[in-house]
Formats: sequence, C-alpha cells, structure tokens
Amino acid sequence: MALLIRKAILIANPASRRGKRLARHAHGVLASRVAECDLLLTERPGHAAELASNHGRDYDAVFVLGGDGTVMEVAGALAEQRLRIPIGVLAGGTGNLVARALGIPLSIEKAVPALLGGDELMIDLGRVDTGQRFAIAAGVGIDAAMIAETTRWLKHRLGVLAYAIMGSRAALRAIVRRDFFEVRVDVDGVRHERRVAAVMIANFGAVLGERLTLGPEIHTDDGLLDGCLFSPRSFADAARIMWRMYRRDFRSDPCVLYVRGREIRIETTPVKSWQADGELMGTTPFRAVVEPLALRLLVPHRG
Repeated sequence: MALLIRKAILIANPASRRGKRLARHAHGVLASRVAECDLLLTERPGHAAELASNHGRDYDAVFVLGGDGTVMEVAGALAEQRLRIPIGVLAGGTGNLVARALGIPLSIEKAVPALLGGDELMIDLGRVDTGQRFAIAAGVGIDAAMIAETTRWLKHRLGVLAYAIMGSRAALRAIVRRDFFEVRVDVDGVRHERRVAAVMIANFGAVLGERLTLGPEIHTDDGLLDGCLFSPRSFADAARIMWRMYRRDFRSDPCVLYVRGREIRIETTPVKSWQADGELMGTTPFRAVVEPLALRLLVPHRG
C-alpha cells in the first residue's frame, strides 16, 4: 500500500539555468499532489547533505532533484542520522544511474505520481573510509576510466549512452594496451589476488539502466556487498564476458571471480583512481562496509 505523504520537501541542485527551471517545475508538480511542499536549492557541494540533515525530519518524505552525487549526499545524510524518512529520486542529472536502477521514470510528470502511488523499498548502502556512501557500486579500472573520460558535453548530448560508449572504449583500450593491474581484495578477512582490468563492489546487480547485469544473485537487501573481478586476456574473453552480462549468463568462467561479504577492501598495484555511483572518489586503497537496510526509498509499484 502506498505511503500517505502530506508534507514533502524537495531538495534540488540548480546546476544550470535549466536546473533552476526544472526545480521550479518539479516543485509545481509535487505541490499539486501533496498538501504541503517546500523547495530548497543547493548552493555548493555538500549543501544537499546539510539541508537533508537540518530539515528532513520535519517532513513525511524527502524528494531529491539532481545528479547522482546530489542524491547520494541526501541519502548519506539521512543514513548517518539513522532517519528512516523515505526518499523520492527525481532525475535531474545526465547519467541518472540511481533513478534508472530503481526503475523511476526520467520524466518529472511521470515520476512524481509513480513515486507517490508506488511502494517503499529498504536497501543496503555501502560506506567507504571517508564516510561517504554508495547505493549502486564502487569500482576500479574500466568503470573509473569511463567516469573520468565521459565529458560533460557528451553526457548532455547522449545521457547514459555516453557512459556505455566511453566504457566500451576504456575496455577496448585495456585489452589492446594490456592495461591490467594487480588487485588484492580482502573480503571479511579472506584475501583474493588477481591481475584484472576492472574490479567492482556492487550493491545493485544491474547498471546503465539494466543494460548490464554485473553478477549472479546480487541483492540490495541481503546485508552483503558483492565483489566482481574481471580478468579478460583477449578480445574473445572480453566479448564473452560482456555477452554473458547482457544475457545474465553467470556460468563459471576463468576470467571472472565473484565474492561476497560484509566488508571488502581493495588495494591495487599501481595505485588507481576509483569511483562510486558515477563520482570519482580518490585513489586506492579503499574499504567498503555494508550498512544493512540503511535507506528507505519510494519506488514505482512493482506489482
């Protein structure tokens, strides 16, 4: 049964003139469907977290309009305070990885009624050493290169397709140049060592609008994080891995290793950049621990 929401707040990131118009439009759509709706605009990085911390507890639901970084600022702030206030994600960025992963329509007009009349979903979060949190995945290698090399103008022109294009380019370059690296992955104290092109810590199984499924039985509510290590040695290996990810075929493969645990630490040689939910975070090593059922979300009805 849908949650009764009478009083909502919309935290919006007006990153551009279009962003301000979109924020006003989203506020209007929300205000027409709830008894009371307030709009707060962010002014700087980290401000969304401050607004959520200071005002979230006064509302039945917090809606967020912005990119994935803004969404995770709000999610992290509410999780830090252990406030189980439901979050409604409205697509306002270019990749919108979180909205896509949750099946939320990208149109404001479609998303608002879908969330207000939809279901609640409790999911785990990953928390890294800095205290920041991720909902979908953190990773090193091909995915971090994809994030670093996808330019703003390309994202504006192509949206999530830009990530797919640049990810394919990074994967091809890794094979051609043999741009692999040594990784040591400690999972609840058990070490795994491999030479890889990419390693990810996943909370959601599907990424890029469910175009790719990272691994088998990856659940958002099982109190575990999933490590995915990819070690293609040739074009044939890379093509097979990609095809199986598209087909959700996770038979045993010498070029793929899946591990699962509550705490995962990644160390690489050489030092590499890493990303979380589409944001570059720093360089290795880093550690992620699971926060079980830390986030309460509004999602479209799933039947």
